[in-house]
Amino acid sequence: MSGPQCCANPPTLNPNSGAGHVEKLGGLNTYVTGSPDSKLAVLLISDIHGYEAPNLRKLADKVAAAGFYVAVPDFFHGDPYVADGGKPLQEWIKDHGVDKGFEEAKPVIQALKSKGITAIGAAGFCWGAKVIVQLAKREFIQAAVLLHPSFVTVDDIKGVEVPLSILGAEIDRLSPPALVKEFEEALNAKSEVDSFVKIFPKVAHGWTVRYNVEDESAVKAAEEAHRNLLEWFAKLLLKGVCCALLMLLLLLFLDPIFPEIFSLEDAEFWKIDQCATKS
Repeated sequence: MSGPQCCANPPTLNPNSGAGHVEKLGGLNTYVTGSPDSKLAVLLISDIHGYEAPNLRKLADKVAAAGFYVAVPDFFHGDPYVADGGKPLQEWIKDHGVDKGFEEAKPVIQALKSKGITAIGAAGFCWGAKVIVQLAKREFIQAAVLLHPSFVTVDDIKGVEVPLSILGAEIDRLSPPALVKEFEEALNAKSEVDSFVKIFPKVAHGWTVRYNVEDESAVKAAEEAHRNLLEWFAKLLLKGVCCALLMLLLLLFLDPIFPEIFSLEDAEFWKIDQCATKS
């Protein structure tokens, strides 16, 4: 399920890259960027190269500029995959399982909520996509995006309970177009779950974060995927905000008329995180 495409075009890691900073979040060192006053967050889970990849942090900053508070945790605890002189890939993966990543993501989500975040979108790249799909099965998050996923199965997709977007590559041995089409069919059978599936032509696995910044066509393809990611989160997370505001206005109108039935003080159901889970 993993191979050379996971290792192609490795980034030059830079702990000082990006406009944000690193802080502890849910027990993990995490690159955070964006306004801490935002009520909407996006969690980005990296590929095997980790959270210090400059293109990944650049994307985090781009998402933050759209109004989201963005968190990029270090699920590898300072031990990202290094092709030259490091462990063989299969051995490294055994030490950095996606199941462990899923468990470690839970306190990160709780830490975001403790900051006042009321709706969370999450996107995963390659290795990170498997963690995201696990989160999407239990409604820990309100919307999800998988970008050139690894390890993800059709059964995983069938178990998803939140709106899901899948961005695949035409040249991808880990999630080839035929498999992505199966993902799409599984999602189409779940009419209660919003979904969006797109296969990008002439690009390879990893194109969204491991592109050459000097290659104009590579940058253009990556930026198109980034736009799709942002549009998805804007659509789904902001829909939750609109739902909350409408419910609040309804309560403000009805509270003085029927105080014994509609109580603004006691109402919990209008909160954004509750509304945002409904697609």
